[in-house]
Amino acid sequence: MMKEMDEKTAEKMLAAAIQKSEDIGAKMNIAIVDAGANLKSFHRMDGAWLGSIDIACKKARTARQFDMATGEIGLLSQPGGALFNIEHSNGGLISFPGGLPVTNESGDVIGAVGVSGSTVEDDHAVAMAAVESVSTVCA
Repeated sequence: MMKEMDEKTAEKMLAAAIQKSEDIGAKMNIAIVDAGANLKSFHRMDGAWLGSIDIACKKARTARQFDMATGEIGLLSQPGGALFNIEHSNGGLISFPGGLPVTNESGDVIGAVGVSGSTVEDDHAVAMAAVESVSTVCA
């Protein structure tokens, strides 16, 4: 059983995310964090936007800090929502799709992935490919 985000798991996730990015023709930045929201692995595809490096890292961190998909946080952070303005906390969060928590077989969150470089739909699809490569429980 996978108990933590180890190097092998992070590399497997990166490989799946890179493959999905190539399949859809997107140049992505892909960040993977461990259970403590510390950067475990990162990949910037050739030609990926420089500005998306920070976004990918923040998406991964946001997904882990709140153990939910960043797109879900976005739904809750709209004006009048329960989490309105949350993106201004914790040194800056990302509240649009592309960040997902990663769980083990027991459902424990062991880390997260953040992807940025294309549309939020593409970012989410690439993040989902990374998560599905190691986890059956997805956000």
